[in-house]
Amino acid sequence: MIEIQGLSKRFDDFYAINGISATIEEGHVFGLVGTNGAGKSTLLRMIAGVLKPTDGQVTVDGRQVYEAPEVKKDIFYISDEQYYFANSTPEDMKNYYKGMYEKFDESRFNDLLGKFGLGTNRRINTFSKGMKKQLSVILGVCANTKYLLCDETFDGLDPVMRQAVKKIFIAELEDRAMTPIIASHNLRELEDICDHVGLLHQGGILFSKDLDEMKLGIHRLQCVFGSDEDKDSFLSGLNIMSHEERGSLHTVTVRGTREELEEALSKTHTVFAEVLPLSLEEIFISETEVVGYDIKNIIA
Repeated sequence: MIEIQGLSKRFDDFYAINGISATIEEGHVFGLVGTNGAGKSTLLRMIAGVLKPTDGQVTVDGRQVYEAPEVKKDIFYISDEQYYFANSTPEDMKNYYKGMYEKFDESRFNDLLGKFGLGTNRRINTFSKGMKKQLSVILGVCANTKYLLCDETFDGLDPVMRQAVKKIFIAELEDRAMTPIIASHNLRELEDICDHVGLLHQGGILFSKDLDEMKLGIHRLQCVFGSDEDKDSFLSGLNIMSHEERGSLHTVTVRGTREELEEALSKTHTVFAEVLPLSLEEIFISETEVVGYDIKNIIA
């Protein structure tokens, strides 16, 4: 289990991370989402022990990770911008990581390298961006660490490779309870693999929730009210996150259960009413609009 307590990271006068507390349980796929500059990469680097926190602490299975080589053996960090040794080949990188991770699975590495069509002795600097990402995933999986930190890992992969990587992650999760932590801007890519999501905004964490629970707690309604009195009565009785009005059609995003929403509807005269499901991307937009990160403010 990874525990984050009062974590902050300051660069000069700027706080990239400011007072974050969260828990990442074992055996889950944790998705880390957030606005641009929210601090996702900084947080992953502190979990990996690459950066030292300004305040607070990160513990991995009860042990502080910074400057702790024994703890870092349980963590593999895949950076958004992969670094490979100059003129190195996949074989060179395999040998390097074999020396760092005692459980490195050489046989699996060679097998996956062949399945992904990456040459063992081809220089990595001739690889495309997507091929470099594929290699980093293969190295991370074959290191056989308990925790795999992925920063924009799906970026640059084609649709077939994205699905292949997801299947590998799920297989590792089932076979040896690996815990992937995936930071991404592409929320649609996370929705079908993550079961828990943390949302960062401006260096702070807005929430950390089970994905299914989160979807059950926010709903969108499109309706036409019978009268202004019906509208006012309905809106005053719910926790409204956003409300748009186009002519007589109202689109309302509500925090609460579906049962609470349906009960409120039963007490209100509507000409038309439909409850719509929300995707993870729509939930992200709704939650960040509440704290002022709104596209209407950006383009106005």
